[in-house]
Amino acid sequence: MTAQALVVIDIQNDYFPGGKWTLHEANKAAENAARLIKNARDTDGIVIHVRHEFLSEDAPFFAPNSDGAKIHESVLPVDGEDVILKHKVNAFQDTNLKSILDAKGVKDVTFVGSMSHMCIDAATRAASDFGYNVTVVEDACASRDLEFNGKVVPATEVHAAYMSALGFAYANVTTTDDYLSVAKAA
Repeated sequence: MTAQALVVIDIQNDYFPGGKWTLHEANKAAENAARLIKNARDTDGIVIHVRHEFLSEDAPFFAPNSDGAKIHESVLPVDGEDVILKHKVNAFQDTNLKSILDAKGVKDVTFVGSMSHMCIDAATRAASDFGYNVTVVEDACASRDLEFNGKVVPATEVHAAYMSALGFAYANVTTTDDYLSVAKAA
């Protein structure tokens, strides 16, 4: 049987209401991520947490050792789950994520977390390039409004565009309910 891992990326306090970089529907995405984490734990699955800290104290969010950089209480790791600290967008870059996945015999990786248009996108593309079978659970990911050339792109459209691109060539993009129904059937 092929080992699979649920990788929870950057579900951290600064992304939630009252944080420094609030995302659209961060609570809803975290609730869905928590459901997926529970399922993985209940089935003795592999759960890996990734959290981001910028190196500078004057970072726009996720400042080193700040409350905002802590993993949100809804998805806290438990004993035995790996927690990876990253300083770049891509969870594989300058971290031991790939070596952990490979040491555990993981071939199938599922990503959830934040932000859809940055860290989820980067990790998904990298994982696919490394040869993993990749799934992204889109309603367990969150994004925010972006601006380009004076035009505001709403978070829902940002998220949809990135999920569409990832689903085209890099990953199976699904929902929490569909993912859990397939897991239950297996």
